[in-house]
Amino acid sequence: MQQQMNTQQHAMMAQPPEMISTKDALYLTDALSWNLLAMKKAHFFASQCQDQEIKQAIERVGQMHQRHYQQLLHQLQPSAHMQ
Repeated sequence: MQQQMNTQQHAMMAQPPEMISTKDALYLTDALSWNLLAMKKAHFFASQCQDQEIKQAIERVGQMHQRHYQQLLHQLQPSAHMQ
């Protein structure tokens, strides 16, 4: 029984559904907000940093969050699913 539950939790959809639930839409809004905030904070902290190695590491973190934000936006665009 436990193994069956674990299998269902890790199953991935081949493509996103045509419509999403209100709960899913709220989660996606939160995920976009989290990534945007993390990106802004990383940019701010990198600008305050004196150590170039640490500054570059923080900038990479900000870029990662920006990529995640862009990927979420791309997936939410209706034209992305038509291809």
